[in-house]
Amino acid sequence: MTTHDTLGRPLHDLRISVTDRCNFRCPYCMPKEVFGRDFAFLHREELLTFEEIARLTRLFVRHGVEKVRLTGGEPLLRRDLEKLIEQLAAIEGLHDVALTTNGSLLTREKARSLKAAGLQRVTVSLDALDDAIFRAMNDVDFPVARVLDAIDFAAEAGLAPVKIDCVVKRGVNEPEVVALARRFRGTGHIVRFIEYMDVGNSNGWRMADVVSGREILELLQREWPLVPAGPQYFGEVAERWQYADGAGEVGIITSVTQPFCGTCTRARLAADGKMYLCLFANLGHDFRALLRGGASDSEIESVIARVWGSRDDRYSDQRSEATPGLRKVEMSHIGG
Repeated sequence: MTTHDTLGRPLHDLRISVTDRCNFRCPYCMPKEVFGRDFAFLHREELLTFEEIARLTRLFVRHGVEKVRLTGGEPLLRRDLEKLIEQLAAIEGLHDVALTTNGSLLTREKARSLKAAGLQRVTVSLDALDDAIFRAMNDVDFPVARVLDAIDFAAEAGLAPVKIDCVVKRGVNEPEVVALARRFRGTGHIVRFIEYMDVGNSNGWRMADVVSGREILELLQREWPLVPAGPQYFGEVAERWQYADGAGEVGIITSVTQPFCGTCTRARLAADGKMYLCLFANLGHDFRALLRGGASDSEIESVIARVWGSRDDRYSDQRSEATPGLRKVEMSHIGG
């Protein structure tokens, strides 16, 4: 059974944040000025347990979810994540279990153990190849070479093709667009360039900082002929472009200049058990309280159906000069 919202959008994808903590302090997501030493992160008992996450996922699958992506914060900070992946991989009807990571903790051994547990795909965030730019963007002086190693480890372990996500911010890393495309062209990996978004309330977002998808495409087309490729499935967020010579593809995610709210199939489960219906939502629906309050599976399922069935979120379609100032949940809390 697939549940649809008020705009006819099916529930198909579930993004699960397993922690609100991260070891990077990227200015567009978790700037140091806000997420400093005194910031109050969730306590362990506030996080959903692996068993609670697996139970909820099983119930979401009954309402149409086929794909799960584990996020954070940085999900590899969550100890023994393989145990959760094993539980998720065993759920009948769940066809895809993926992970988004900054790559800092993705060693060869970790990649192998994640694959053995049932992980199928990995996306690595990488905003620059230039080491100085990359260190400035993660703001903890982490070297780019170790993230490049992590991508290799993931591929070796069978978590390929690896997707590489790059957030492009004007005046910061525009030159890295071509450099990243060139580095991974012909490798089978897919680089996706993401317009800088007005997520959360702490990244100082301005429209002037957005490098549009059209500009990104023009940068790439100056180097290589590209031909458009259609979406692989309903709700795919990236606009796909293939190299004319067959050397692979790149993706462009235009959630600011060309929103795709009309085909959004994603629910988001925060680490504290709140479900959000939009990346830019301000209110969550508390499933932890249901789990720990003794609610039955059927009672929880009825809430899933009611909440998704009444969904009418389309923030990016309605974005205006006023909307970025609205209070929204932080991206680090729900994993993007």
